[in-house]
Amino acid sequence: MRILNFVAIFMALASAFLLYGLNYDTRMIEGRLHSREREAERARADIAVLRAERAHLARPERIEPIARGLGLEPLGARHLLPGPGLASSDITTSSTAP
Repeated sequence: MRILNFVAIFMALASAFLLYGLNYDTRMIEGRLHSREREAERARADIAVLRAERAHLARPERIEPIARGLGLEPLGARHLLPGPGLASSDITTSSTAP
């Protein structure tokens, strides 16, 4: 009977230590998970800001004056090559180049 009590107490203590270790590991993993979630949220916010900046920088009304300052101009009839089924006279007569 005493041996059975000793074994039961030992098993209870062993279970307590095992559960404590599992609880500690779980809290560590949970902390790492929260930090990764915060990093992912920061990355999403950075991506949103970068998309907005790209949209702002790619606006045609912003790019056009810069392009004209560099000597660039919109495509005209003289920039196009005749393709299959088109004669060179078709391109110059059908376009409305400035």
